[in-house]
Amino acid sequence: MDGVEGQSLGSAAAARYTLPPVNYSSEDILFCIDVGPESLVEMKVTGPNGRPFTRLDSMKQAILFFIHAKLTINPDHRFAFTSLGKSVSWLRKEFTSEVESAMAAFRGIMVDSSATHADLTQLFRVAAHEAKKSRSQNRILRVVLIYCRSSTRPQHQWPATQKVFTMDVMYLHDKPGPDNCPQEVYDALVVALEHVTEYEGYIFESGQGLTRILFRHMCTLLCHPHQRCVQDDIDIPKSIAKKSPAADAVAAVDETAHISSQ
Repeated sequence: MDGVEGQSLGSAAAARYTLPPVNYSSEDILFCIDVGPESLVEMKVTGPNGRPFTRLDSMKQAILFFIHAKLTINPDHRFAFTSLGKSVSWLRKEFTSEVESAMAAFRGIMVDSSATHADLTQLFRVAAHEAKKSRSQNRILRVVLIYCRSSTRPQHQWPATQKVFTMDVMYLHDKPGPDNCPQEVYDALVVALEHVTEYEGYIFESGQGLTRILFRHMCTLLCHPHQRCVQDDIDIPKSIAKKSPAADAVAAVDETAHISSQ
């Protein structure tokens, strides 16, 4: 992509500017799916047969949605899959653009009911290893962790100087209570993300048990790490409920006046 030169409007003598070329690398995206016992907590939605959807069901659907959308944007993106029980295990090691690979990975998921400890160190080791291979192919690696434990703080041991991949987190949790501490878990996830991520990493959470919120956040995670603003500057999606009727009326008047003047 060549640089673009031009002049600022409003002044013929304005200084020339240059838009430097930017490389846009295809992504290798490594999903890590929490398979602890809380992945079987039911969401506030039921399937076609009336059976309630669990968090695990919803995570699978959200990932499939993400993959289809990401491949529509760029069919060169690739995906692989791991699960998080007590530690991290491969579900599908080879990165591929085939949607069927995700389905095969999902068939291999086993819920670990004894997973009361969450160590992300192995995930970071795997990601760092894969990131080197991705970089040798002019690609970048991103980890998307979907975590759903309300009382288990994730731990890790990783050098802060080694940041070779980007990390995003989607956190599904219960409401605060005597047996859980989602705020402390969230804070630990933020620390882990900031400790390892190379480009701007995003973290979203939901304790409402609504699949539409999960899907909405997954839409935001579609954005490429090379093209991201900081998370605090995200102002999408716009809330329809907060839209001002008065502002709409003013905009309509302005538009009418503009059209009638032509």
